[in-house]
Amino acid sequence: MGTLLLFVAQIGSSAVEMAEEVEGHSFGLNFDLLDTNLINLVIIIGVLVYFGRGFLGKTLSERRSRIEDAIREAEDRKKKAASALAAEQQKLAQAQTEATRIRAAAEESAKAARAAILAQSEQDIQRLRAAAQQDLTSQQERVVTELRQRVSAMAVQKAEEQLKSRINENVQQQLIDRSIATIGGRS
Repeated sequence: MGTLLLFVAQIGSSAVEMAEEVEGHSFGLNFDLLDTNLINLVIIIGVLVYFGRGFLGKTLSERRSRIEDAIREAEDRKKKAASALAAEQQKLAQAQTEATRIRAAAEESAKAARAAILAQSEQDIQRLRAAAQQDLTSQQERVVTELRQRVSAMAVQKAEEQLKSRINENVQQQLIDRSIATIGGRS
């Protein structure tokens, strides 16, 4: 700041010297652009520094406070996001654990169902075998019974044929008499 005041003072003395030169001369235009622009710039900078210090300082401090607020808000959002992320990761871990438990329970249930189905299938097979064996046995008994009936019918028929050819009326009468005597003698 002190350097700036020294610079303004030097410019002021240059302006005074120029004014003395102008007094000695008649009124005219100074076409030395370097001198006139430099003096104008120094005056404008000095005025800006003197009057703009408060405004510029206030603007910069407001900007700084807005930036600090924005940083604090961003940090708060970051903390909230980190805590939300941690909570969601915990929920994810719980969900994965639950999914693993459900999968294990489903596998156990599937194994138990498979074993039950296999046991039921084995029982059904045994029952079907027993039913088939029983059907086979009853079929064999029916066939054997039918064969016995046919054989006995054939034997009776054959015996009747032989009796008809061998027995005459005298033999038949003797048989009848013997049978009556046997029945009559028992009573």
